[in-house]
Amino acid sequence: MGKVAFIFAGQGAQYIGMGKELAENIEASKKVFEEASEALGFDMANLCFEGPKEELDKTENTQPAILTMSIAAMKALEEKGIKPAVTAGLSLGEYSALVCSGALDFKTAVKLVKKRGRYMQEAVPEGIGTMAAILGLDGEKVREICSLASEKGIVEPANFNCPGQIVIGGEIEAVNFASEKAKEIGGRAIPLSVSAPFHTSMLRPAADKLEEELKNIELNSINVPIMTNVTGTYVDNVDNIKDLLRNQVMSSVLFENIICKMLEDGVDTFVEIGPGKALSGFVKKINRKAVVVNVEDIKSFEKALEVLGA
Repeated sequence: MGKVAFIFAGQGAQYIGMGKELAENIEASKKVFEEASEALGFDMANLCFEGPKEELDKTENTQPAILTMSIAAMKALEEKGIKPAVTAGLSLGEYSALVCSGALDFKTAVKLVKKRGRYMQEAVPEGIGTMAAILGLDGEKVREICSLASEKGIVEPANFNCPGQIVIGGEIEAVNFASEKAKEIGGRAIPLSVSAPFHTSMLRPAADKLEEELKNIELNSINVPIMTNVTGTYVDNVDNIKDLLRNQVMSSVLFENIICKMLEDGVDTFVEIGPGKALSGFVKKINRKAVVVNVEDIKSFEKALEVLGA
């Protein structure tokens, strides 16, 4: 086996019951939920395990909930002596990766992402912005259709997930126009049910508020190399993290670049940590030969241990 990478899930993968099995069976995982509850002043285990769904789906709750569940799963792996050679996350998942890297402590991160979620929710009033997944077109074509559609309003590439799957975001009319253009040139467009056009310039108000919040945050040194969504490559200096986190809110997520760089640097095994298997699918589309496992419950945890030889 070559190098192992830990990759962390982003928003949208949440579900009622996430992390329950891990917390009930693994003390280190249970402790993470307790720490989150203490930091935030409400019962995080109850929110993740019981819901209600509409509470879990509120962005300011979703973000700390996914972070908590992801770190709980990571702690289960760490207890078995499994450590990554490199880490990264998709969008919100970058905060889990920062905790994994040692640069951010968990309690600081969970309080920060609750605020980040609220700022993102408030940045664009409901009914103004939207997002759509464009399938079957490359990055250049998607940039072209966004450029054409910009006469209708703001529309920008938001997530470069994997070959043939790029998410766009912006004002509703412009996104719909770009989606139609995508269909005309042989692509597909799937509207996403999101509350705001994340990772576009429309989120600048959230980025500005987050910047103020980040001034009060203390960072530690990086123990595990971490890659960032903003550049698609390594964070080369801990002093750059705050700027990267500010920009990440309103910049394209270069996830495909991150995975390609990891592969280039000898990673052959990817462990997706957190709810769902979306990232596993992206990795497989980028490189079919990569070994990919996920950890979100006891069954997937045991399978991961088997594959990782722990």
